[in-house]
Amino acid sequence: MPVPDHNLQWRDGQPWSARFSDRYFSAASGLEETRHVFLQGNRLAERWAAWPGGASFHVGETGFGTGLNFLCARKLFEQQAPPGSTLVFHSLERWPLSPAELQAALALWPDLQQGADELCASWGKLAPGRHRWQFGATWLELDVGDVAAVLPDWPPGAIDAWFLDGFAPARNPEMWSAAVLAEVARCTAPGGSLATFTSAGWVRRGLQRSGFAVQRVPGYGAKREMLTAHRAS
Repeated sequence: MPVPDHNLQWRDGQPWSARFSDRYFSAASGLEETRHVFLQGNRLAERWAAWPGGASFHVGETGFGTGLNFLCARKLFEQQAPPGSTLVFHSLERWPLSPAELQAALALWPDLQQGADELCASWGKLAPGRHRWQFGATWLELDVGDVAAVLPDWPPGAIDAWFLDGFAPARNPEMWSAAVLAEVARCTAPGGSLATFTSAGWVRRGLQRSGFAVQRVPGYGAKREMLTAHRAS
């Protein structure tokens, strides 16, 4: 059976969640926000340029949303990683967009059109459970379900870089709970990294309690600060 409706609306030409009373990405530029927060926050350009050929790099994401983060990561990986390398993008989403909504949201980003078209062509009304697609050298593994139920099934030490996304902690606290952050830590590879748009104190403290070394760094747009973190090797 299809998952429940996510109550997506459109405000000023951008997707808005009525369920969480929050926008899916920055009003200034979701594309530049993703590049600043998640790609630069995890130093992915440098890491992928130095990545060994033939090896797989695993990204973990909490909150697939419109797929913007995935498409940006895939494009950068294709530009930077050596031939024979593979990107495995693990994500989860409790309320996936409909095919029409996904297409409309991604139409905002002409720079990502080719990847967006491929993603939309594979998309459907997704039932709960795991869905897996291959796009060139990139695999997308999307778990449709609640974060607290999904993450315990992910293997330990598998994720090289995390995109902690989802709606704002004050509006969607379950996504940022101590239990979820502990699972994020369990799934992180030695030396793995993490980036998130929020700098909320209780998120920072939760990450520290879970074993991350956390830094506050300049955020994107109106957000003065964001968080990056890494686990010891």
